[in-house]
Amino acid sequence: MNHPEWVGALVKDIGQMLKEQGQMLKEQSHMLKEHSQMLKENFSPAGEKPSPCPKEGESVGTAVEPVDVVSVIEVCDLIAYVPLSPSLFLCRIPGAPSPSPRSPWQSDGAVGPLPVTRNCRLSHDGKREITKRQSSFLSIPLPYQDERAISPPQLTMEPQAVWGCFCLLCFSLLRAAEGDLQLLSFQPRSLYQYRYTLDVQLHHTSTPSPWGARLQAETLIHLHRLWRDRGGEELLQLQIHDLKVQHQPEEQRSQNSAGGSPAEISLSPEAQAELQQPVFISWNSGKVKAFYGNEAENILISNLKRGIISLFQLQPHAGTTVEEDASGSCQVTYTVSNHSITKTKDLLSCSKPKSGFTSLNKIFGVEWRPSSRSQYVVSQYVVKDKLLQSVLAEESHEVAPALRSRSRIKISSRQQLQLVSPAMPGPAEVSGQSLKDVLAGTEARPQPLGMASLPFRRVCTHCPSLRAFLKAFDRQRVQTDASKVATTWQFQRFIQMLRSAKKRDILQLLRRAPQETRPFLVEAAVATQSVASLAALSDFLDFSQEPKSLLETFLYAAAFSPRPSGELLHLVLDKLDGKQLAPEIWETGVVAVGSLVGKLCQQKLCGLQVVERGVETILRGLRGAEEEPKVVIYLLALGNARLPETIPTLLHHAEDGPTAVTAAATSALQRFPAALISSKVKRVMRRIFHQKRRSYDKTCRLAAAEILLDNNPSPMDVINILLATSEMETEMATFLLLKVQNSLRDHHHHLAKKIMKDIMGDPRINNYNFFSKVGISSSFSGPLTATQDLTSTFGLDLLFLEGGFLRKSVSDFSLLSHGQRLRAAQVTFEAQGMESMMGENLSEGEEEPELMAGMSATFFDVQLRPTIFFQGYADLMAKVLLSSGGPTSVVRGNLLLMDHHQVVPLQSGLQVTVKLQGGLGLDISADMDVSIWEQELKTSVSARGSLAMDFQAELDSPFLQATLRSQTEAETSIHFDTKLRFSSSPVLMCLQLREEQAPYREFLTVSHSAGSQGSTARKGRRGSVPGREFALHQTNSKVCNLLLSAEKE
Repeated sequence: MNHPEWVGALVKDIGQMLKEQGQMLKEQSHMLKEHSQMLKENFSPAGEKPSPCPKEGESVGTAVEPVDVVSVIEVCDLIAYVPLSPSLFLCRIPGAPSPSPRSPWQSDGAVGPLPVTRNCRLSHDGKREITKRQSSFLSIPLPYQDERAISPPQLTMEPQAVWGCFCLLCFSLLRAAEGDLQLLSFQPRSLYQYRYTLDVQLHHTSTPSPWGARLQAETLIHLHRLWRDRGGEELLQLQIHDLKVQHQPEEQRSQNSAGGSPAEISLSPEAQAELQQPVFISWNSGKVKAFYGNEAENILISNLKRGIISLFQLQPHAGTTVEEDASGSCQVTYTVSNHSITKTKDLLSCSKPKSGFTSLNKIFGVEWRPSSRSQYVVSQYVVKDKLLQSVLAEESHEVAPALRSRSRIKISSRQQLQLVSPAMPGPAEVSGQSLKDVLAGTEARPQPLGMASLPFRRVCTHCPSLRAFLKAFDRQRVQTDASKVATTWQFQRFIQMLRSAKKRDILQLLRRAPQETRPFLVEAAVATQSVASLAALSDFLDFSQEPKSLLETFLYAAAFSPRPSGELLHLVLDKLDGKQLAPEIWETGVVAVGSLVGKLCQQKLCGLQVVERGVETILRGLRGAEEEPKVVIYLLALGNARLPETIPTLLHHAEDGPTAVTAAATSALQRFPAALISSKVKRVMRRIFHQKRRSYDKTCRLAAAEILLDNNPSPMDVINILLATSEMETEMATFLLLKVQNSLRDHHHHLAKKIMKDIMGDPRINNYNFFSKVGISSSFSGPLTATQDLTSTFGLDLLFLEGGFLRKSVSDFSLLSHGQRLRAAQVTFEAQGMESMMGENLSEGEEEPELMAGMSATFFDVQLRPTIFFQGYADLMAKVLLSSGGPTSVVRGNLLLMDHHQVVPLQSGLQVTVKLQGGLGLDISADMDVSIWEQELKTSVSARGSLAMDFQAELDSPFLQATLRSQTEAETSIHFDTKLRFSSSPVLMCLQLREEQAPYREFLTVSHSAGSQGSTARKGRRGSVPGREFALHQTNSKVCNLLLSAEKE
């Protein structure tokens, strides 16, 4: 325990305690007298008074050591000669002047301060240690001294020192009253036998009754002391004998009983021999200082021994400290009462060797709750006669996909250690000057090992290999329809094959594959992210020859990676560097670099040289870009990266750039978290919205207003935005009023009441003229579905021109789970330059934009390159006359959304590996149909997708391997259609959002493998979610009925 913290806490707490419990101090004084009397009886010869000082001719080691209370006070290093009680006297400490051997105030029978060469102090583990110290004086018990006979010398003393010393004395008495345990030790020439039992269970929580795997083990532990040094450190030998292991086949268990008879697991001779190899621990009154064994031993057997040794890791007094055992280095808290010690371990604080990985977005990760609700592992130790009698250790873990807690798996472990009988005669101690000498003299010659369990990776013997797949390649059929769940499962199987494959095999697969299946295989190779797969892609992809579609597939697969590596970014930069690329490939590559840089920085890898190279590539390109479309692409890449240091660059382009550049820069700023939207950013946004320096396009002004409203808005900002609507056109004012209401409701519930109170108290706003403007523009959002773990929302913003033509529409699908928000999909349609076609006048100072219509999309927080439908009047007419009528593909392919691998070391030494892999197949297309003759505009966005999720927990032990698995699959299809008729006044618009029937299936599997025997049990269920059409708002429903009825006629 840390002394400064310990002493400080005591001084603070004891002061209040002394005021409230005066009576307790009297009882403690009486206890102190009894303590002194005990010393007399135990250490004094008959008829003699006890003395801690050596007699003439005796060595210092024969003197009675000071009692614990005095040792506690000596830690303070206070000045000398403080009378404490009729039976205790504190002598001088180093630094105080030495009194004469015979002080006039020394009474008969009292032993004066004698110079010796040792001093007592309290060590970190509560044990009294003896240290060499010059010119120190012992604390002397004076059991027969009359306190009135003591006449202390006139010395100058610090009041704080006296008070601190007094508090420590009182605390030592309280600690004795509470029952702090004696220091633990094992006796020489004694053999101790402990019975050790282990019970580990894994089960699915979604089934009506527990259904999973169970392992039970029982053995005898032989323990004896080999050596002990003068400081109390002991070398113990521990050996396993007669291990018996059983497992409970789940198919034999019923709901009302524990099940049938357990199946015995036979151990191989090699395993039995390794189990019986002894291990050695350096132990000091409960603290395991070091662990020694055979470093070539099987990892699982070595971990099992670590689990047993962990039970001997304890301390006999209360407090909080950091200990290392099989779970790692963890914070533990001890409480002591009577003969028991309770240890509480905070598993979330444990640090251990890094292993595993997880998706960056917590929505696609795993929720881990150690020890059910309490989140603790509790161990109870029973100590009697300075000997460990029994230990009971229990821990519990619950793991589940963050998106689906129904697939939760519970892991519980119970260890028990019980002293079988009194100690038996055992081997003699080994002589040696040091621990190292003793270990070198043993037959096993053990090496020092770490206490934390070593990670174990299971070798999958039944998993398909890529080499076997290539042998039957001509007979294999690769699914390519991304919207089908069979394709998504196949995608995950390929990832598993490629992670263990060699470069030459992956390269052979890519080269032999037909043209239509290569995009699928490239996506799988990127998602694998092994050294071999990236090297194979580097050799296979030729950016000067390969089809554009395949290169785009590679770049988008990299951008959507759930946990990209620096090697992946390096590969992308190398393929883009110094090559003459098609515009589409270059644009896709730049936004992909931005996404990779941002995700690597989220992993705290911004310092990598390749990340710095990626940032410099974007910034250098932005500085050198002269054409407006290139500037826009670089700004979108900065939006994907979301680096704080790029905010000044974005602000510069937002305020000073042309319309397209300003729109791209403000769009990028909207993606930054609220913590990075500083007062400087807000000042620039205010200047853009209120047009302080120049005129801005209405979409840019609205984007600036959204940044102010969505990031901790002040009441004054809201009021000024609302007041500005009085000078706006009807459609823009209508849209902004609705936007303010949605922002306050969705983002700032706690601020809404106060802000609305301030607003309604302003007569410039709270009047009929202000709220009487009514246009057809709209902004709303609402929930689509809600489960225990996930809420999905849909938002739609529609901004119209005064003549009724659509200026911009934004459809947003977001996911909210466990405090995280993810923009799953956002599709924006934008048309500009329509004012001149409709005969409208531009606002004062507003530039006349070029006729253009296009679309941009963001999926899973990755901005894609924009798509242009037409640009210019001539292009518009050509598209209208020559249109094939087919939709434009926005995204088509397979993504690895969930990729999690976690090792959970149990205190028992066993290991549970948690894996989650989730794939998503997407096929999203968009279409826009403009009919000049019918004066109609139709837009359609269709999203078809499939989700496959594989979640499993693997238990690895030397005797049994068990796997619990939960597999979930679903298919869905969502359509969003817009129909606009602008032949009439006002313009009629109908919005339709519909979801088709969505089938789903779930399978639960339990597998066991013990030696050459194994079994698998499976359960499953299936169902479907009926299709539905979402009612957006009442006015929309009336217009849709009117337009659809006219269309049928």
